[in-house]
Amino acid sequence: MLNKIMRKRIKAGIFFIAMVITLFAVNSFYLNSHNPMLEVEQQDINTTRLTPQKLFDYTWQKIKNEYYDPNFNHQYWVRWKNHYRGKIKTPDDAKVAIETMLVSLNDPYSRFLTKEEFSMQNNSIVSKVSGIGVNIINESGKIKIISVIENTPAQFADLKADDIILAINEKKVSGMSLAEVANLVKGPINTFVDIDILRNGENIKKKIIRKEFAIKTVKSSVDKNIGYIQISSFISNSTPNEFLEALENTDKTKGLIIDLRGNTGGLLQNAIFITNMFIQKGKIVSIVGRNGYHYDVMAQDTNVDINKPVILLINGASASASEIFSGAMKDYHKAKLIGTKTYGKGMVQKIIPMPNETGLNLTIAKYLTPDGTDINKTGINPDIEYHLTKADVLAKKDTQLELAKNIMTKMISSAK
Repeated sequence: MLNKIMRKRIKAGIFFIAMVITLFAVNSFYLNSHNPMLEVEQQDINTTRLTPQKLFDYTWQKIKNEYYDPNFNHQYWVRWKNHYRGKIKTPDDAKVAIETMLVSLNDPYSRFLTKEEFSMQNNSIVSKVSGIGVNIINESGKIKIISVIENTPAQFADLKADDIILAINEKKVSGMSLAEVANLVKGPINTFVDIDILRNGENIKKKIIRKEFAIKTVKSSVDKNIGYIQISSFISNSTPNEFLEALENTDKTKGLIIDLRGNTGGLLQNAIFITNMFIQKGKIVSIVGRNGYHYDVMAQDTNVDINKPVILLINGASASASEIFSGAMKDYHKAKLIGTKTYGKGMVQKIIPMPNETGLNLTIAKYLTPDGTDINKTGINPDIEYHLTKADVLAKKDTQLELAKNIMTKMISSAK
């Protein structure tokens, strides 16, 4: 289906699409390197050095010029310009002042990034990170591994999902932020980090080597005549190529299941690219910016004909870029959506490289699905609602996927 010439044409098609960006942040990190929930325009590092006071002033001006709400959450924005005048002496002072200013917007998606956080964010985009290779969450103060990346030091050291990290290099991590935990794991490649974990009531010590590894965001498999593609994130620059490979791997199947469960976002251009594989005429998404600015992203002809039934698996953690894809597929009746209602994150962010190698994730617009639906805070309802039960989770039984396969089998039969 996708020969080399066609693949080049498809790759080229993405570059003239306007590169607006969105952001969705959750409490998860690939240890030492990765926050996978961002959609980013660029990842340049701004090495300009400013005093803490001038960094605050610079941030205030950026927000004034580019924030999507010209009323700044119904407040007189100029008041912040002088609120901390002469009081910001240290980088920590600047961080606290900037974060306090951002909180006043009542916008959970606009946030200031320290040098370390901005670096981790950028690493996730270029697909290669250094570390050990686990995804973690902060669960009531405990640092819990929720997944282990394949072919990474963590997998080779036999770390497992649900392991609780107790200490790193003998320093207890309970109560730490995820960024603090990630910083403890940092170190030169080919050096070791000692990690104490709790597994089924047993304390286990691990010595794990730090390595550089690639992040894979797309996996595929074939079950008889049904293709299965899981997109875990839209964050990586390599996601479009990985998706094209997945399409090739599932080319000879008669039906396709695309799993977006737990996919909390990524690059907007990646969502547009993948949606364009299925929708090649009409509107893919609309961007509504400050003062009513409206821009429609239109589909382009890719010469790819995916003429088979499609099912999308979604849940409450499917957000942002996932909702752009699933919203367009639903509006055009290109797929049947199965699972639970999506998160409902329809705001657009720009990631701005800031002086002192810091960054700013700033809301600049919102997006609408092709039929004009604003899904922010409401989400996208599935065509068939189906919840995993607690028993399913404990038994590690994916009844949502089983249902999708059963329905796909019937769709294939009816399409003959």
